[in-house]
Formats: sequence, C-alpha cells, structure tokens
Amino acid sequence: MEIDELDSKILAELLRDSRLSFRQIAKRVGSSVGTVLSRVRRMEREGVIKGYTAILDHEKLGYQLTAITELTVSRGRLLEVEREIAKIPNACAVYDVTGDVDAIIIAKFKRREDLSRFTKGLLALPFVERTNTHVILTTVKEDFRLL
Repeated sequence: MEIDELDSKILAELLRDSRLSFRQIAKRVGSSVGTVLSRVRRMEREGVIKGYTAILDHEKLGYQLTAITELTVSRGRLLEVEREIAKIPNACAVYDVTGDVDAIIIAKFKRREDLSRFTKGLLALPFVERTNTHVILTTVKEDFRLL
C-alpha cells in the first residue's frame, strides 16, 4: 500500500493521540472529515493500522526489570521456537536477527524471580541451545511509534 503525505499526517496525529475525533484530525491535517475517515478506514483494511491502544508506563505498573535475551536455536527450528516464546505474556518482542545469535527477545518482569523463571523456561524449550540475557539498567528511550 502506498502511503502519501496526507496519510502520513493522519498517522502522526493518531500516534500522538488515538482518541482524537475524525473532525479534530481533519482540522489538524487540513483536510475534510470525509477524506480523513476514508483514509483511516482504508489503512485499517490494508493492515497499516492494526488497532488502537493506550501507551502504558510499565515501571509504574510494577515492571521494574526489562531484559534482552539472545537465543541460539538448533536444527532449523527457529520459527517454531519463536512462536512458542511469543505466547509467553512477559515477552514484548521476538525478533529473528543476523549475527552470532538466532533470535532476540525483549521481555519485562516485576521481580527477579520472574526473570529467572522465564530464562529457565527458555532453556527448557526443545532446540534452544543457549541464552545470553542482558538486564536493562536505565531506559533512556522506549517508543516504537515510528513514522
């Protein structure tokens, strides 16, 4: 799907505040309400807009630990292992990567014990050869809203 300048402006407004009305968005982007509505509906149909949500402060919800775990998987079972990991509620992101490891997982935890259980659970999965976990000390920026 081709995204033009108006689509980009609409998406930027939705990323700033997805509770805005179509009328408010239209005013901010300099377009009609009908045009904004049809553009948003098209982007929803095409899967550019997957849903609407609140942005939470995980630390204020008690998730004091963020970990990045590198994973090495054997015997060509990477996608199978990644799909299992993606089902774990603490896993925020699961990526195939290039380099010395096969996958990277970003996960959040309320307690060290939760992180320990998560890591041991990863190691218990079939075909997982090795993990290397990094604990985040300070979060300088964490925002996946790109445009």
